[in-house]
Amino acid sequence: MLRTLILGGTTFDHIVTLPELPAPRPQTIHRAPFHEGTGSTGAGKALALTKLGMPATLYSAVGDDAYGRHIVADLRAQGVAAHYVLDPAGTERHINLMDARGQRISLFITQSSPTLAFDHAEVTGLIQNSECLVLNIIGYCQAMIPLLRGYPHPIWTDLHDYDGHNPYHQPFIAAAQYIHLSSDNLPDYRPVMQHLRAAGKRLVVCTHGAAGATLLTAQGQWLEQAAVPAPAVVDSNGAGDNFFAGFLYGFLYQQPLQRCLQYGALCGSGCVGALGLVNPQLSSTWLEEAWQQHFGPGKAG
Repeated sequence: MLRTLILGGTTFDHIVTLPELPAPRPQTIHRAPFHEGTGSTGAGKALALTKLGMPATLYSAVGDDAYGRHIVADLRAQGVAAHYVLDPAGTERHINLMDARGQRISLFITQSSPTLAFDHAEVTGLIQNSECLVLNIIGYCQAMIPLLRGYPHPIWTDLHDYDGHNPYHQPFIAAAQYIHLSSDNLPDYRPVMQHLRAAGKRLVVCTHGAAGATLLTAQGQWLEQAAVPAPAVVDSNGAGDNFFAGFLYGFLYQQPLQRCLQYGALCGSGCVGALGLVNPQLSSTWLEEAWQQHFGPGKAG
């Protein structure tokens, strides 16, 4: 049971669900159901790993405001071990416009500070007490990268909708040996994955939403995994982080890589079918039972 440290990624999100994304013209939309609460990639990964029974610690930024207090209380109530640095700019907030297919437009109505006066001794202690580290591509996390020099355990990063060229992502790519990204901005994703492999990455996983995921190993082996359809698309926010957590859960338990992909697909599907960053039913028992149902002996993978 290796302890995973997750650096960065808590926001307060206002999520508006529409039948389809608005056309680019002035208009009034009279029915726009919404919900709000804790968001972002660090919270999503930490929640999913915690529900899967994996020891995980989140280190992230919140503001001294009602939104930050909500995040702290919410994650504490769900059992997430977390440490926070106060952001003088306040808690980062997003408005996410969603359509019935789970497509999203994210509006960053406030943003976290690009640099923060974090406690180096505290973060160094958290790093030293972990056996796996997830470095999220949050601006203030860049200043923590020098603290990772000589870290003897796996470092993962999630590049999200990386386009293959954006220099912003390079420090995170350089620091990590294990890479997740999506093909949202990569219509030709395989050359980018091959480039990352050639740069010495041990594993590259590219997700394609409802089209599944592709994995490339350091040895040049390609694996494909279809998505697991959700019974209904309720809220796709957090699906990528749940995929990441499911994959990492399998990886840390030394499961075959195809099974890791299957765990990821199941966690992502479970997230899409429920409101919030994770499915309330998510647990290691739920995941293993779902795996038996979808991929067990006699099932098509």
